[in-house]
Amino acid sequence: MQGIHNAEARIAIRGESDVARAIVQARRMSQAAAFQTVDQSRIATTVSELARNILKYAGQGEVILRGCVGATRRGMEIIAEDSGPGIADTDSALSDHYSSGGTLGLGLPGVQRMMDEFALESEPGAGTRVTVRKWL
Repeated sequence: MQGIHNAEARIAIRGESDVARAIVQARRMSQAAAFQTVDQSRIATTVSELARNILKYAGQGEVILRGCVGATRRGMEIIAEDSGPGIADTDSALSDHYSSGGTLGLGLPGVQRMMDEFALESEPGAGTRVTVRKWL
């Protein structure tokens, strides 16, 4: 995995240009890690969705991209975190077509399907942290 396991990028998300930077960085890192093109697209789409959720629901936050190593494999980890209003009902938020923001409600469930590992931590009034991993 050509050095990516030590690589880390932190992108503050405050506007659309930051979302674009995070997507470009995710694509670069996934390409450098030797992910197949389809998984590069999944990773970029995941970063896009998570970063846009930060903007829409919290106004600002951070996306962290880094290589990760498991017991027998390597991959890429994406963490999206904010200190926004949080998610009151995380089970519903992971259901297709549920939306508290007037959208189609496919974002988080789609991210969960595209990634190999998915964790959502949220507390109303204390923010949200989504951690996902894609393995090679």
